[in-house]
Amino acid sequence: MAESKDEAPARPDWLPAGCEMLADGAYDAIIMGTGLKEAVISGLLSTKGMKVLHVDRNSWYGGDCASLNLTNLYGKFRAGADPPPSLGHPTRDYNVDLIPKFIMACGNLVKMLLLTKVTRYLEFKNVDGSYVYKQGKILKVPATPDEALRSSLMGLFEKRRFRKFLIWISNYEEDKPATYEGLDLKVLSMRQVYEHYGLDENTQSFIGHAMALQRDETYLNLPALDAVKSIQLYCYSLERYGKSPYIYPMYGLGGLPEGFSRLCAVHGGTFMLQCPVEEILFDGEGKAWGIKATIDGVPQVAKAPIVVGDPSYFPKEKVRCYGRVVRSICILDHPIPNTADAESTQIIIPGRQVGRTEDIYVCMVSFSHNVAAAGKYIAIASTTVETADPISELAPAFEMIGPVLERFDAVSEAFEPVGSGAADSCYVSASYDATSHFETTSQDILDLYERITGSKLSLEINADTTEADD
Repeated sequence: MAESKDEAPARPDWLPAGCEMLADGAYDAIIMGTGLKEAVISGLLSTKGMKVLHVDRNSWYGGDCASLNLTNLYGKFRAGADPPPSLGHPTRDYNVDLIPKFIMACGNLVKMLLLTKVTRYLEFKNVDGSYVYKQGKILKVPATPDEALRSSLMGLFEKRRFRKFLIWISNYEEDKPATYEGLDLKVLSMRQVYEHYGLDENTQSFIGHAMALQRDETYLNLPALDAVKSIQLYCYSLERYGKSPYIYPMYGLGGLPEGFSRLCAVHGGTFMLQCPVEEILFDGEGKAWGIKATIDGVPQVAKAPIVVGDPSYFPKEKVRCYGRVVRSICILDHPIPNTADAESTQIIIPGRQVGRTEDIYVCMVSFSHNVAAAGKYIAIASTTVETADPISELAPAFEMIGPVLERFDAVSEAFEPVGSGAADSCYVSASYDATSHFETTSQDILDLYERITGSKLSLEINADTTEADD
């Protein structure tokens, strides 16, 4: 007997009893969480022709790296309290980043934005300045030979040595041994390179932490090549815009995951916010094959051979805690002192300067980026926790920032995956670290992409290209 046209399609064999299909049911990849890392991955996989289901338990995009208005910020940190009218309109004037980071102008994240053409959805603005803390003072980071001679970070003879170092950095090319000047960076440590140029410990400190963006002193004893490339990236990015090597999106970082999510949607991806994933489903061999969520009282299941997400979505045995991060969001009515009245800036406090191992980071944005009311500034301090009193560890940053109108503190655990995903099909991103830039985040995205696809993401695109605007 012929099947009636109105007859429901056959129930798939993989669907558990008592459950309905979640969205279309079967996908090539399921992404959980709409943080930047997950959003980039969903966009990249969709452009490869994969059928992607992207879900988030929240009602907004961005996950841990969302940008919140003032009402939502108070709701998160001070439930039941209303923002004071003196701060401005609670829903219209603010877009406050929960995890603040600046984008290196010629770094890997910019290349991802250009490669995927997500730049067409966003507008960026240069950050006004990049500073470093030294002996109680905030000083601009010099990144050109001429700036080195004018810098108050160093004495006269040290300036000359640093200038010579920068000229060598500028000329160095890995594939041209003639530019090495006798220094094999795959063999020599960064400490030995500094010693070759006679640079003192203070100069080494601001080069390593504010330019090479190293988080502690361990890099000094490693082969120098990676650190030198990082310094070159800093200098190249600075040359592109002049004020600092960093850019930042108008209306806050929340626009980044939204842009990549839009890319995924354009390529056929399915998005579901307010999707309370309650379980990752595993087969008898321990491989993840799908997710389960109950919506409006109905258990629903979707399947895919690839399950990706931030650590909060996975069973505790799939991740490990490697530390804690403390962050403080400060609303100000003034720029940070001694930064030439900058409306946006990054300041790095090397751990060595304040008797710590880990650096302290401060990034400030303001009304000029449409993230705060007119005349208001948002400074966010962060560091990796080293003691039993995390908030007190940010004291050097608070002293530097000056008077605060409102402050919101948070201490969070940082997680990373225990496996690559090859054995269990669980591809877990790492938590966001304390740094105020996206270089470590970009590396995690590249690692996650390679684990999922088995191939490296090609970033053979010049960060100065205009092709993405076509």
